[in-house]
Amino acid sequence: MFRRLISKIREVMYRMGLIKGMKDLKELKEININEEMYNYIDMWKALYEGYYQNIHDMEYHTIGEGTKTRRMLTLGMAKVISEEMASLVFNEKCEINIDDDKLKKFIDDAFRRNKFNKHFQDYIEYKFAMGGMVIKPYIKDGKLVLSFTTADCFLPISWNNQGIYEGVFLDEFKKDNKWYTHLEWHLWEERKGIDYLVIKHTLHVSDTQGQLGVDITSRFEEFFPGITKYADFPITKRKKANSFVYFKPNIANNKDTLSPLGISLFANALDTLKALDTAFDSFHREFRLGKKRILIPSQMVKTVIDPNTQEVHRYFDANDETYEALKYNMPEDGKIQDISVDLREEEHINAINAHLNILAMQTGFSAGTFTFDGQSMKTATEVISEQSKTFKSKKSHETIIESGLNELVDSIVQIAELYEIDTFTEDYEVTVAFDDSIVEDKAAELEKVVVELTNGLKPKYMIIADYYGIPEDEAKKWLQEIKQEQIDSVPDRDEIIQSTTMFGSEE
Repeated sequence: MFRRLISKIREVMYRMGLIKGMKDLKELKEININEEMYNYIDMWKALYEGYYQNIHDMEYHTIGEGTKTRRMLTLGMAKVISEEMASLVFNEKCEINIDDDKLKKFIDDAFRRNKFNKHFQDYIEYKFAMGGMVIKPYIKDGKLVLSFTTADCFLPISWNNQGIYEGVFLDEFKKDNKWYTHLEWHLWEERKGIDYLVIKHTLHVSDTQGQLGVDITSRFEEFFPGITKYADFPITKRKKANSFVYFKPNIANNKDTLSPLGISLFANALDTLKALDTAFDSFHREFRLGKKRILIPSQMVKTVIDPNTQEVHRYFDANDETYEALKYNMPEDGKIQDISVDLREEEHINAINAHLNILAMQTGFSAGTFTFDGQSMKTATEVISEQSKTFKSKKSHETIIESGLNELVDSIVQIAELYEIDTFTEDYEVTVAFDDSIVEDKAAELEKVVVELTNGLKPKYMIIADYYGIPEDEAKKWLQEIKQEQIDSVPDRDEIIQSTTMFGSEE
């Protein structure tokens, strides 16, 4: 959507001093955003939406009208695989645990108010489709608000091995036949040894969509009343956080190895997606083009007038597309010719399923995850083995998501304190208990826990933390409560004597 704006925004960045003259490769790397990445993002987004012109617009020829263009039918597998992986990685059964009770209550309330679970799963799906997404916490009317942004509306400025720490959020809108582009800049500046978090807004107007146009930031309040045009915050705490969190799939970017941006789950399966849609389109056309056809002499579709009644008669209905009339002589036996062809239904279904298995392999799923039966696409719903490709991919993506959620909590804590909403301890631990109910044989997992406990292979609190997916400090509290309950359940000496007196001593 915004790829045409990228080069213009880079010009603005240069004028603002965010991009200076390049002196060495390191500086070049830190600002070198390949605009081709946004061409990829546009393509991935189009495939996810179900229509990409370069694939789905195809030419065909007819005798009567020559070359024409039509839209190919599609299985929509880009959407299917993104949705499936998102549902495996994060759903309503996942729990975010924080070992500080005050902070946990604050985060839980904020997530509930922002309907975090629903929006997060949706945007994880968009992340898998377009290669990334961003969550940006901010304060509105004294309340924490979480803003979710897709990859095509975000431009990174600076990054390091820890991730992206400066960026621009893009928003294009139309008003009174003019196109406006709102840019929200999130930057870091150092002043006298202190790091400042800077958030500023610029506004531009153009007559043409996709063009940055003229800077009209002086009119910003007219369009965004109540929003501060420029704000900076000194960050003096030991634990510094960014003002946004960028999430991406746990897949190496082989389109641009220098880019901090992620790639789509299906970035390396485009040929397979095209082959699938070609086979699916052909499958449907097989029934339309393979319909029953009967060859008859052209004179048999001519009208004949009854000399007695003057009524018009035809041997065959001229509007029935079953019949094909050609100029030829009637066979001697007087029979018309059936020229219907056999439908290749089974061949098409087999071809589609073969490509579905290839697609599964390319996108991190086990073979057989997706199947086509000739009527609909089906996704395997049974539990999966810990050794399966699907489960390994799920755990791999969860690693990145858990790290991102840790960063999000840090960012929320920082902005809540900057706006004096509340204060929190710096020493807290965030863990995420993902839903592993799809894992095969939970009994075997429990048996493993029993073996570890019986043989003293690990401290009990660590076993509890691993099995239930909770912080180790929380597991220690559980263990203490369990010990206390065991002590409370043992009768004391007086109770034993009383029960012996009541029922008599054993002989």
